[in-house]
Amino acid sequence: MTTIEAAPLTLDLVPGDEEQQIRASVRRITESFGPAYMRDCHAAGKPPAELWKALADNGFIGVNLPGEYGGGDLGLTGLHAVAEESAAAGGLLVMLVMSSGIAGPILAKHGTAEQKQRWLTGMADGSIKLSFAITEPEAGTNSHNLRTELRSDGKGGYLLRGEKTFISGVDDADAVLVVARTRGANGELGRPCLCIIDVDAAGFTRTVVPMPAFSADRQWTLFFDDVPVSADRLVGGVDGGMTAVFDGLNPERILIASFANGIGRRALEKASAYVKERQVWGVPIGSHQAVAHPLAKAKVELELARLMTQKAAALVDANAEGAGEASNMAKYAAAEAAVHCVDAAIQAHGGNGFALEYGISDMYWPARLFRTAPVSAEMILNYVAQHSLRLPRSY
Repeated sequence: MTTIEAAPLTLDLVPGDEEQQIRASVRRITESFGPAYMRDCHAAGKPPAELWKALADNGFIGVNLPGEYGGGDLGLTGLHAVAEESAAAGGLLVMLVMSSGIAGPILAKHGTAEQKQRWLTGMADGSIKLSFAITEPEAGTNSHNLRTELRSDGKGGYLLRGEKTFISGVDDADAVLVVARTRGANGELGRPCLCIIDVDAAGFTRTVVPMPAFSADRQWTLFFDDVPVSADRLVGGVDGGMTAVFDGLNPERILIASFANGIGRRALEKASAYVKERQVWGVPIGSHQAVAHPLAKAKVELELARLMTQKAAALVDANAEGAGEASNMAKYAAAEAAVHCVDAAIQAHGGNGFALEYGISDMYWPARLFRTAPVSAEMILNYVAQHSLRLPRSY
C-alpha cells in the first residue's frame, strides 16, 4: 500500500488558465454530441461510447490519475471540472465516476505495483473501464450488513458469492471492483475487502434494473456464484479494504456534486434565456419578480454548492483533515441546488418546461436521483449531526 503524504492546500477562487482551457474543451466536445445523443443511447440501451472516446482522446478521462501511468496528474480538482462541464453540456458520463473517480484513486493509493500497471494505464487513456459494486439489496447504506463474501478455495485463492444491486455501467465495463467480506474458518464474516472481477468471469451474471432516463448508462443487479478470485485480484489485501473503500467514496460524492452543479447551471442557463425572450403583456416574463426570484434563489444555492464542491476536491487532493465532511456537505448542497434549479426552470417555462424540445424536463430525474444516491440526504444529515456537531448518534 502506498502512503500518501499531505499536499499543500490551495483553493483558487478564480479559475486559472489550465482549468479554463479544460472546461472550455470539455464543454465543446460534449456539446458536439448534445442531449439528443444521450437520449438516443438510452433508448438503444447502449453506453455513450463515442463521447467517452472523444473525451479520452483529448486526455480528459484520466485527468486526475497519476502521470506515471498516463494520467493528467491534476487530481480530483481536475476531474471535478470535467464532470461539471460535461453535465452542463448535457452529457452525464456515469463511468467517469465509477472508473476514473472511484476505482482509479483506490488503485492509485492501495494497489500493488502490478495492479497499477495492469489497470491504471488503460484507465488513464480510457481504454479500460472499471465499475464499482458496494450496494446490496438488504444492506442499503449500512456497510456492516454487507453479505457478499470471499471464502478460501483451499488453493491460495478465493471464491466470491453474493449479490449487488443498483450498480452502474457494468455492460460498459471491463471489470468490476467489488466490496466483499472474507469468511473465516469459524464461519464469521470479517472486515470488508476489495476484489477485481472481470465482467465475463465464470459464475458472474447480471440483470438490468429498469429505470427512468437518468443517463445513457444502465443500472444492474449482479450475482456472484462462486466466482474464482486469485490473490492478485485483491486490492489492499484482506484487511485493508475499508480504508480503500473510503478513499473512493469521497471522490464519488464530489463527482456526483459536480454532476449536480452542471445540471443546475444548464437549467438556469436555459431558463434565463427563455424568460428574457418570452413576452406576456408586452414585457419579458423575466421582468416579473414571481419568475425572477425563484431563479435568483436557485442561483445563490448553486454557487454556494459549487464553492463547497471545489473546497472538498481541494481537501481530498491535499489529503487534508475535513475531506469527508466537506465531500458529504458538497454532495448534499449540490443535489438540493440542482433540484431547485431544475424545478424553477420548469416553472419558468410553464407548459414548455415539460416538452422535450426545450431540454428541461429530462434534467429532472438525474437531479432528483442525486438527492438519494449514492448516499441519501438523510444519511448525510446524520453524518453532519454526529461528526460535525458532535451530537449523539441517531441510528
